[in-house]
Amino acid sequence: MLVKEILGSAAKPVFSFEFFPPKKDEEWELLFKTITALSPLNPSYVSVTYGAGGSTRSRTHDLVTKIQQETGLTVVSHLTCISSDTDETGTILQNYRENGINNVLALRGDKPAGMASIEDAIKDFPHAIDLVRFIKTNYPDIGVGVAGFPEGHPETPNRMKEIEYLKEKVDAGADYIVTQLFFDNRDYFDFAERCQIAGITVPIIAGVMPINTKKGIIRMSELALGARIPAPLLRKVLAAANDAEVASIGIEWATAQVQDLIDHHIKGVHFYTLNMADATLKIFRNLHP
Repeated sequence: MLVKEILGSAAKPVFSFEFFPPKKDEEWELLFKTITALSPLNPSYVSVTYGAGGSTRSRTHDLVTKIQQETGLTVVSHLTCISSDTDETGTILQNYRENGINNVLALRGDKPAGMASIEDAIKDFPHAIDLVRFIKTNYPDIGVGVAGFPEGHPETPNRMKEIEYLKEKVDAGADYIVTQLFFDNRDYFDFAERCQIAGITVPIIAGVMPINTKKGIIRMSELALGARIPAPLLRKVLAAANDAEVASIGIEWATAQVQDLIDHHIKGVHFYTLNMADATLKIFRNLHP
């Protein structure tokens, strides 16, 4: 089923989960234990990421095919512009078609390690919009999602230009937007209003990831696409005695975020699981005691 059909027919906000393909063979069993644990929550779909520069590309394709064949879940595969050409991308999409995978998330992708600039890794798709156009022109039956940035894209400080570029991707055929993670819902609501002002009418799915360690919150702040940590959350995390307490704080904060998003009747929430089930399960229990 296409994600746009799921979103169009849902009377309530939908929930989806994101996984990444393990780099080590022994971690695959653990990942499928996570997927098995989360399956009773009846996600509307799950997605699978690429590594930077498509470094886990073959594992991504293996994983989405395995999920599709063994779980019956609707699965969305990430596709990136980095190091991709039209022939290779066409082969990937045809293979997905043949395996019943009808949804992709079209992204530019991150700069591969060891390259001076992202331009060095570009082949046929300079920007995500070029990938969207290629898919919708050659594989119009495949659903396409794109990324949104509630706190602003780090490479486009002009927020009006940022939304203009996003609208171009929607006009090129993107069916929905899924946001990068954020910790302050005001950023999401402001982003959604900016999209509305620009004439973007496709669903905007909110990306949520609970903090689980002090090291993790520092890492998030250091990343190029790192999220802004609200002061009240930062204060609680820094005062925590250990990471178990940090994880509880993260779950409590994410639960409040999701409940507020539901109360505002958004179309969907996308959980960045980090291939772990515990936090997501606890958030769902908090939402449905």
